[in-house]
Amino acid sequence: MLKNKKIVLGISGGIAAYKCGELVRQLIQAGAEVRVVMTKNAQQFITVVTLQTLSRNKVYTEVFEPVGVWNPEHVSHSDWADAMIVAPATANIIGKFASGIADDALSTTFLAFDKPVFIAPAMNDKMYSHPIVQANMDKLKSVGVTFIEPAYGELACGAVGKGRMEEPENIVEFLNNTDF
Repeated sequence: MLKNKKIVLGISGGIAAYKCGELVRQLIQAGAEVRVVMTKNAQQFITVVTLQTLSRNKVYTEVFEPVGVWNPEHVSHSDWADAMIVAPATANIIGKFASGIADDALSTTFLAFDKPVFIAPAMNDKMYSHPIVQANMDKLKSVGVTFIEPAYGELACGAVGKGRMEEPENIVEFLNNTDF
């Protein structure tokens, strides 16, 4: 149940980021409070203004943002939130997470996060099935990360295969049926 849950939504730079406005809206309708962390590449697909408006919270985009009050946000999000969901999760961000690379707002937030993490991959089917991507996912699963499997269907590149980010309503339903 998402009522009164605090969720950090991490958005990486895949075309499926356009679905995140609807994901934020549905999470809030389910009773959750949402804070968004996004990569620079994600900002090419959906705007900070859109996500701030829908979440009613500041969107975290930079590790070294000038702020009026000292607050290392990548750590404070972990203290604040009940769970983190990364959607869409590109092969790049999954690789960073699995390798412990913390070089942007999203990857530093992930590494500082010590509560349940859910990842919804989104990428070309060939990328998704690549042994390195699968090994990175297995590594993350071994440390307790839960994956929301991508859907099979038409991909942005025109191919048909497994790699579409699961639809927002299905992600919300998955989280609603998960005890965290």
